[in-house]
Amino acid sequence: MNTFPEKLSDGYFSFLSGKFHTEQKKYERLAVSGQNPEIMVIGCCDSRVSPEVIFDTRPGEIFVVRNVANLVPPFEDEYGTSYHGTSAAIEFAVNGLNIEHIVVLGHASCGGIKSFIEDRHPLSKMDFIGKWMSQITPVAEKLNISVGNHNHEDTKRLEFGVINHSINNLLSFPSVRTRVNERKLHIHGAYFLISTGTLFIKKGLDFVSLTK
Repeated sequence: MNTFPEKLSDGYFSFLSGKFHTEQKKYERLAVSGQNPEIMVIGCCDSRVSPEVIFDTRPGEIFVVRNVANLVPPFEDEYGTSYHGTSAAIEFAVNGLNIEHIVVLGHASCGGIKSFIEDRHPLSKMDFIGKWMSQITPVAEKLNISVGNHNHEDTKRLEFGVINHSINNLLSFPSVRTRVNERKLHIHGAYFLISTGTLFIKKGLDFVSLTK
């Protein structure tokens, strides 16, 4: 039988005696009353960019879905044989939890976007990553970014472009668009610079550093 990772078991016992102990009453209330977060964060699954850590949130405060390159696929009427994990999370957050804010959180040094620009060979015969990342082909074309050669500036432009692309795709969901028009839901873009901890937020067409 495989041994459970020691890093995780040690972390769990630290959590149990630390954060869980100090917030046990809150966990008990959440277990009974359920979750009621006001904010949804759609982020990248990159291990360096955890929304709960970046925003220093407590249990039950943010509803998070993460995937490669923080992508929101467009709304589809016909599902076919596909499985729509991100779309399902959006549907639940908007229609089930009545979320008031959705934040698309991108970041610097995104491996998925870098691999797209470098046009790397598939990691497997199925190439799930390549199919998933092909969604941003029109974004690269719009920004006049060619694939095949890694360029730091182009990578950064595409990282920002993907955030805007995901925001536009969010508005293709009827329930999202309706609530935005009714001012019951607000959509935001953000970009995290891993090396410095700087957070940029979308203001109009630009991204500006968030400061106090």
